[in-house]
Amino acid sequence: MAPRVVTREDLAGAARAALGSGSKIKDVTRLAGGTTKGVYRLTMDDGLTVIAYLWEDSQNYWPPAPNQNDAADPFSPGNSIGLFAAAHRRLASLGLRVPEIYLLDRDRACYRADIAILEDFPGEDLLAFWERDPVAAEPTLARLREALAAMRACRGRAPGKVSFIDAGGTPRWPTSEEAVLALGLRCVTEATERDRRIADNRERLTGRLRELAAAVRPRTEYSVVHGELGLDHVLVDADGNPVIIDIEDLMYFDVEWEHAHMQVRLGRDWATTVGVGDLDADRLALYMLAQRLFLVAGPMRLLDGDFPDRAFMHSIIEHNLNEALALLPEHGDSSQRRGG
Repeated sequence: MAPRVVTREDLAGAARAALGSGSKIKDVTRLAGGTTKGVYRLTMDDGLTVIAYLWEDSQNYWPPAPNQNDAADPFSPGNSIGLFAAAHRRLASLGLRVPEIYLLDRDRACYRADIAILEDFPGEDLLAFWERDPVAAEPTLARLREALAAMRACRGRAPGKVSFIDAGGTPRWPTSEEAVLALGLRCVTEATERDRRIADNRERLTGRLRELAAAVRPRTEYSVVHGELGLDHVLVDADGNPVIIDIEDLMYFDVEWEHAHMQVRLGRDWATTVGVGDLDADRLALYMLAQRLFLVAGPMRLLDGDFPDRAFMHSIIEHNLNEALALLPEHGDSSQRRGG
């Protein structure tokens, strides 16, 4: 559904609890990019700005997912204050820069839904910084690479969301590659119902996913990964440090999943920004195809609702659909037919 309008009066109590009884909100602005939760910048009457996260059904554009409440599925929607808090603790424990938390209210004492008030970084994100001035952005990128190395060195006993695994949960799939294969197959099924090109290539796509999964050698160590890291999910503080945001999908998983996502987002620029050279090529091949399919089926489902920037979402679908089909051996003419 379309987000409910949030006013200064709605957030006044939370602002006072976070910043002090004398704090008053001058302005409330919803920020672009948030689809599962409301993300608002609060400008106080003394000029201070903070960010409010609202985990509220009225702020969520997504229709329910098939795995909506399946904590054992690492790809279930990361949309809760609990996931955020656990991810924040884990990243902070690794020495990564994350926004300071001024208020974390799970009891709904200050607002009608779960809410967090966080440190704000009102400048450009790292993607915009790097595109504007790659030389000036290099020190921040170097620190991000160090942060990614620290995450990679932190091991989990099984694949799954950090909060679930740290609490002793048993994952639905015992390995990352099994979880990704299941995700890829589910994405093909979902997209088949919405696009003729996927339907025409369903058998080839599912066959290729299974073939790639069968080539992956066993692994029993899992690293901390963000889940959907792009340079636009990294802010920059006043000292040039990278600040990691949108962290609810943090999980223990194969590092190749993270790098496949970053390659999708950055293309050839991945190698000169955050790329590494010691990835498992077989895992990466499986994960690249699954990532492309994930970025087809997910946006298609989002468009079942009333997400406003529909042209942008259609462009994501078209690009990743064509890229997914291009990863099939002996890419044929049927993939070029328009969707019905």
